[in-house]
Amino acid sequence: MRRPLHVIACAHGTDDPRGRQLIDQLRAQVAGLVDDQHAEDGWSVQVHEAYVDVQDPDLPRVLGQLPDGEAAVVLPLLLSLGIHTGVDVAEAVASRTNTIAAEPIGADPRLAGVMARRLAEAGWGPDDAVVLASAGTRVPSGQQQARDSAGTLAAALGAPVQAAFCSAADPRVEDAVEQAGRQTPGVRVGVVSYLLAPGFFQERLGGAGANYVTAPLLPDVTIAECVAARLHSALSEADFEAG
Repeated sequence: MRRPLHVIACAHGTDDPRGRQLIDQLRAQVAGLVDDQHAEDGWSVQVHEAYVDVQDPDLPRVLGQLPDGEAAVVLPLLLSLGIHTGVDVAEAVASRTNTIAAEPIGADPRLAGVMARRLAEAGWGPDDAVVLASAGTRVPSGQQQARDSAGTLAAALGAPVQAAFCSAADPRVEDAVEQAGRQTPGVRVGVVSYLLAPGFFQERLGGAGANYVTAPLLPDVTIAECVAARLHSALSEADFEAG
């Protein structure tokens, strides 16, 4: 008999209806991937919905409703390390036994392909200046993950990419766009969205002064594959108590 494994696919949360729809779709894609991947490892996987902000159900409540003793993994549907992973997720995980957290998506090289496609859809040309727009975090390791993703995208494009942030870190997106325009007068400046789905920060990118702004990363099954890889890594290192 397979052991139960509760996977809490935990997103930030948004008021944007399209953003909610895309995160729900991502969660469903992840559920389809992980059940097949881990059945042969003896797990019966159940994927749960949770959020760290804006939406319900919140993460502590979801964890508190799980059967005692059964294994659980909090799987962040988040791009970078930050306060939500370091505080909200960490505190929730610490409140329940037999519970671990996977890493957020991070600077997965596969994201470069998604962003390159979004740039092509927006009309990117090889002479354009490109700014990668991340939500932003005060956590240095999270900032570095955005810079690493900018570097991976630059390698894929064969052109420089400047990482910038919507909040909490510098440079801000609008400042990076302005600087790119000053450095090369007349150059087109594009902003590539390093955000999962439509919402507050995606709306703000429209006012950054760029010639164009790409759509966010979702929808794309590549994102679900990246998330499933984080679960695989967490389980490979987990030491759950026997249930």
